[in-house]
Amino acid sequence: MNSYVLGFQEIDKTKLAMVGGKGANLGELSRIDGIRVPEGFCVTTEAYQRIIGQIPEFHALLEQLSLLKVEDRERIREISGQIRSVIEGTAIARDIEEAVTSHLTKLGENNAYAVRSSATAEDLPTASFAGQQDTYLNIIGKAAILKHISKCWASLFTDRAVIYRMQNGFDHNKVQLSAVIQKMVFPEAAGILFTADPITSHRKVVSIDASFGLGEALVSGLVDADIYKVQEGKIVSKKISTKRLAIYALKEGGTKEQQIEPDQQNTQTLTDEQILQLEKTGRRIEAYFGRPQDIEWCLSEGQLYIVQSRPITTLYPVPHVNDGKNHVYMSLSHQQMMTDVITPLGLSFFPIWLSKLGASTVEAGDRMYVDVSYDLASPVARKIFVKNGLGSVDMLIQKALENVLNRKEYLKSLPRGKTTLGLSGGTIGQMVSGLLQAIKIYRENDADLIQKMIAKNDALTQDVAQRINGKSGDDLFDFILQDMDEAFKTIVLANYGVGIVGFYASSWLSKNMKKWLDEENVTDVLSQAVSNNVTTEMGLELLDVADVVRQYPAVLDYFQHAEDETFFAELEKLEGGKAVGDCMRNYLRKYGVRCPGEIDITRTRWAEKPTLLIPMIINNIKNFAPGSHQRISEQKRLEAEQKGQELISRVKRLPSGKRKAKKTKKMISVLRNFVGFREYPKYAMMQRFYVYKQALKKEAALLVQKRVLQEPEDIYYLTFEELRKVASTYQLDDSIITQRKGEYEVFEKLTPPRVMTSDGEVITGEYDTSEIPSGALIGVPVSSGTIEGRARIVLKLEEADIEEGDILVTAFTDPSWTALFVSIKGLVTEVGGMMTHGSVVAREYGLPAVVSVENATRLMKDGQRIRVNGTKGYVEILE
Repeated sequence: MNSYVLGFQEIDKTKLAMVGGKGANLGELSRIDGIRVPEGFCVTTEAYQRIIGQIPEFHALLEQLSLLKVEDRERIREISGQIRSVIEGTAIARDIEEAVTSHLTKLGENNAYAVRSSATAEDLPTASFAGQQDTYLNIIGKAAILKHISKCWASLFTDRAVIYRMQNGFDHNKVQLSAVIQKMVFPEAAGILFTADPITSHRKVVSIDASFGLGEALVSGLVDADIYKVQEGKIVSKKISTKRLAIYALKEGGTKEQQIEPDQQNTQTLTDEQILQLEKTGRRIEAYFGRPQDIEWCLSEGQLYIVQSRPITTLYPVPHVNDGKNHVYMSLSHQQMMTDVITPLGLSFFPIWLSKLGASTVEAGDRMYVDVSYDLASPVARKIFVKNGLGSVDMLIQKALENVLNRKEYLKSLPRGKTTLGLSGGTIGQMVSGLLQAIKIYRENDADLIQKMIAKNDALTQDVAQRINGKSGDDLFDFILQDMDEAFKTIVLANYGVGIVGFYASSWLSKNMKKWLDEENVTDVLSQAVSNNVTTEMGLELLDVADVVRQYPAVLDYFQHAEDETFFAELEKLEGGKAVGDCMRNYLRKYGVRCPGEIDITRTRWAEKPTLLIPMIINNIKNFAPGSHQRISEQKRLEAEQKGQELISRVKRLPSGKRKAKKTKKMISVLRNFVGFREYPKYAMMQRFYVYKQALKKEAALLVQKRVLQEPEDIYYLTFEELRKVASTYQLDDSIITQRKGEYEVFEKLTPPRVMTSDGEVITGEYDTSEIPSGALIGVPVSSGTIEGRARIVLKLEEADIEEGDILVTAFTDPSWTALFVSIKGLVTEVGGMMTHGSVVAREYGLPAVVSVENATRLMKDGQRIRVNGTKGYVEILE
């Protein structure tokens, strides 16, 4: 039997495919005790499918539409219009009409109704689709209602609905539409209620928008609504707006705009009692659905009605902590210059490392956060934690935490416990040892020391690769955990002293050259072309690879269609292929452990997919003459050397100049010998990650062979301990993988906040804009100088098409992006600080750079001419 019409009382969430998101939610709302929902019914998707099945040209038009891209606006408009016309021009089948008539008779055929669209991809927990299909109010009479049902079906193909589906990856063929027919309520007031503050995301703050008349005036933007904020039963703020217009229903059908009397325009729409009643109602609905809701309400003759509720899909998830206390979380992703989502396996490696530093980590939205509550609660720790060092990593994190420190009462509510200053005795001992080591390194200033340390670590990595070979099951997982502990000691703690020495020399020079010579940013030039910087060397050595490739046209042609599986085998069949293959293998042996987003162990490394290097190699061939590596290095080395000599010469002329010059010379030497090593520990970690990953991939292949997993990459959606269990028991609930993959896709679209509370409130920081030109985008100056050029917006490294002189504008960079730095003339990122990767490399390459420019990739357009002021920290859009 066909189910063309269902009453609200027959509908629950299991009927989603038949009545769409809006219809399913109305059915569920009707089941909540104490919630008034105007009566109604849904014309189901079966009716919609029946109608389009009667239209011969529908599927041909839909096929044409599916071939278009978002940019094809004119063609989208044309084909969408044709689809709407054929749907509205098709008569509704008699049996569907009879089912609609039957329900109208029960509810009252002469009543006024709202006819709303409800798509199967609408009002879902992961995508709202709000306002993408049409709504018709105050429709009276069977004929008019049937006509508007057809209009609703057709509205599935408005231009905006089609483009929205394209942007969100929904297949036009798979989205169906139901029409909701609901008794009209003629309200004195209406509006929207959010059970989480839409501005701050605070889960305990209800935000209510209210205006006179129908809610359409508010939704369509015709009026400024009153806004009331309620927190736990108390009204905490009111914004009473001037409301000049309202929309009211007409007796004969339809609606009209009406001027509000002047003496009523600035009155409060709702009484305080009504505001608090709304908050209670919103919380009851939220509790029923189990997540924050966006609720449409109206007030008629003193009665509150709910006409819709949908999930708020834009909120960033809150970490799961159930101790009932307030907490503050700081983004680790921003500090690591990688704000993309990370798979569960990748995430589970972070706590293993960070626990050794005394950090308490939590996961939210497939990103990693550090719980800094204990540090902020301690009067001693909070000053050290916030004031010292955070600004060099991310200025906006520091500013946000400073805003938390201004909330004195809130600080009292934070839990007390072991701060990150309270490291374990063993770790403190190692750090003290590092300080003593730093003194020794500084005094000896041995230029060969770093090479010895690198050789030692390379040998350790090779040893680990040999010892892990053949391990499986618990033996493999135990080995990885033990080696991570060892790697922390040999990579982080054992090299602590070198990091201190480089930082000390840089700080000393910056401070004293400013004090003695009134010159700022001297280390930007002095640190150019330093030795032992594995990241800058990586970018420059790819120029050498390009020099080999450029000699062989057949190889360049092959690069246009090369496949990773057969990359080297097919390459070596070509003229020059062996020379190129040998060169690329050598490069990958050294740098193949790297890739964009490399802190996620599950990301594809260059060694696993060598074609990832091709766009960068081709960029280098296009932008640089042969031999550019040596030429650039020598030029930068000479600039640094000349700058050092100039500073020493000027210092000599000062009072006590001889002593000061001697010290300055020593510091410049120390800086150039050791500051480049700052990039090495992360590289060494990536070497270890690559070894672990290859072993885990073998384990995955075994699990696929035993039919425990469907795909080897499924292991990425399990945590380390979950994978260990699966590898031991050969048992897995496949639904876990499916669920995690779905969550990953949802979280991928969300922007992670820098700082948030356990109530979900996003805490932001603000820049001082007093000395910034009007209209400029403000950020953090990290590499001095000013440059004008073409902005190139690059969101994915493999999509970069850079020409010499371009300014790179991107969300963030990590070491894998360094290959582009040789081509650009300036850098702008949305994330970062003075000591993050892009900033350090920009200084060594002598590129003006501004980081932590919020929404830079959205506020600037690709190809615009911009000016980057890396000295003052702002970007001007010139055209």
